[in-house]
Amino acid sequence: PQKTSFHRSQTLGYKNGFAISRLPTVGIGRERLYVNQLSQAELDDLSNQRPTLTYGPAKRAPPPAFIPAHVAFDKKILKFDAYFQEDVPLSTEEHYQIRQVAIYYYLEDDTMSVIEPVVQNSGLPQGKLIRRHRVPKNDHGKHYHWKDLNRGINITMYGRTYRIVDCDPFTQVFLESQGLELNPPEKMVFDPYTELRRMPVRKYITPSDFNQLKQFLTYDKQVLRFYAMWDDTSSTFGENRPYVIHFYLADDTVEVREVYKQNDGRDPFPILIKRQRLPKIFADKKKTFPSCVLEISDQEVLEWFTAKDFAVGKTITLLGRTFFIYDCDEFTRNFYRDKFGITDFQPVEIKKKSLEEVPQVIPPYNGFGVLEDSLQNCFSLFPKPPRKDIIKMLENDHKVLRYQLALESPNPEDRKRRFILSYFLSNDMISIYEPPVRNSGITGGKYLGKTRVAKPGSTTENPTYYEPSDLTIGSTVEVFGHRFVITDADEYVLNYMESNAESFPAATLQSLRDHFRPRQVVKETANSDIPMLQTNKQELDELIVQVQEELNHKNLNKKNIQEAFLRCDMDGSGILDKAKVLALCDSLGVPTNTILLNKLIDLCSCGEDKINYHDFLRAFPS
Repeated sequence: PQKTSFHRSQTLGYKNGFAISRLPTVGIGRERLYVNQLSQAELDDLSNQRPTLTYGPAKRAPPPAFIPAHVAFDKKILKFDAYFQEDVPLSTEEHYQIRQVAIYYYLEDDTMSVIEPVVQNSGLPQGKLIRRHRVPKNDHGKHYHWKDLNRGINITMYGRTYRIVDCDPFTQVFLESQGLELNPPEKMVFDPYTELRRMPVRKYITPSDFNQLKQFLTYDKQVLRFYAMWDDTSSTFGENRPYVIHFYLADDTVEVREVYKQNDGRDPFPILIKRQRLPKIFADKKKTFPSCVLEISDQEVLEWFTAKDFAVGKTITLLGRTFFIYDCDEFTRNFYRDKFGITDFQPVEIKKKSLEEVPQVIPPYNGFGVLEDSLQNCFSLFPKPPRKDIIKMLENDHKVLRYQLALESPNPEDRKRRFILSYFLSNDMISIYEPPVRNSGITGGKYLGKTRVAKPGSTTENPTYYEPSDLTIGSTVEVFGHRFVITDADEYVLNYMESNAESFPAATLQSLRDHFRPRQVVKETANSDIPMLQTNKQELDELIVQVQEELNHKNLNKKNIQEAFLRCDMDGSGILDKAKVLALCDSLGVPTNTILLNKLIDLCSCGEDKINYHDFLRAFPS
């Protein structure tokens, strides 16, 4: 009753993937078995086994393992050397040709292939003649077997008969091991035409004692270098041109190379005369001999150039061109010193003719484009834009001086036109703009685009342009034949010139100060009288009403009065001299001796002897 496990023990196990049965060691309930129990198969074996005297039963040899053919004969190939004969119908030199092939028999699948070794320049489609497959033997569906192959026999494959002459050692060992008796090997038959071509051509010239191979092996990679000069000054546009002459000691060939210099105006063509043997003395030849189209051979030349024909300080003619040798390198000096015993290698100094400097003639300016930009076409084939002062452009960016101009013209209508001149400090360019005026009959807008304006009398060789120092109040500016008078300027012009007073003449700065002084007086007066503005304005308005009532009964042309005052104010400041105002009033018939008008003139005064005529003209509404 104390037992809790009643299962049978496991007797089936696995080792290295194989199932193995073993005897149980415990029974049901995991009780220990002290007697080895035998399986039923072992009991049957013991009951059927007869006892032997000493050694027991003889052991049986294990059956051999099965190996498939594709494993047993893998990469085992029988090779036979063979040839076949092929007719050559369209040749007078040969009637047939022999083509050597190799027949391969693959034991793993009983397939065959025929391959012809590729011969260079044979003109025949060589290589694999029959691809690998089972070759049919006859029309009855049989195929060739290795038993059908032997030395000294003919086999026919696809209508072509091959003669097997020999095989390799592996094939011989294999066939003999299989009990096949091999025929004796035969000699390979070669193509008679190919053997004829391989035979050296018989020469009837007695060989020379000179050994070219010895010369090549002795002087290989040894080159003599000479520095020469070709004088071509006798021809048009000729010059002295340097060259390098190379003499190759290995085969007595000569090469002439050009010396390329930067910016010499010539294409960098490296070789003048390619490496070749150069004739020195020609044999007598007929005039009809076409030497220009045929290669020169030993029959046309009596003597070729050799190393002894070259020397420093010597003139030599190569293919009709004369070279003067003025120097050589160190290896060449050592060669001539050891070979010919020459020790004089003093280089010859070549005197170069000084080139005459041709003065550059700049053509006159044609008026198109900017002068500096057009001038670049005379300096370069591919003109570049003139260089700009980048520092000046960055420092004076968006800095513009503006002036008011009046046009000088005999036409009275043009004299009334006003223009705005803008001077750009970043690039010293000027542009002119005409403000449009309604009902004037003149279209306003851009009068002159941004450009540099030359002063009158400047030349194209030494042009001078307008600068800020030339633009003073009252000065005349001539722009492409049109004359303008500067009548006014921006306050920024005065402030800029005062902050950079060292860069401008004193006369220019003083003219601007004199022009802006009345305006500054008005501003100072206005700033000092700020507390009194309200009372003065009220008093001025009451006085203007009284003056208008007094002048109503007088027949005055009020429109002409305003036009006259505006015409006298040339600079547009709104301030006129007191004497000039009184003179205008007298000429226009305005009574200035009345008490009200005198009081009005006193209220409109600003500074000494200056009158703000805008307030005065309020008494004369148009």
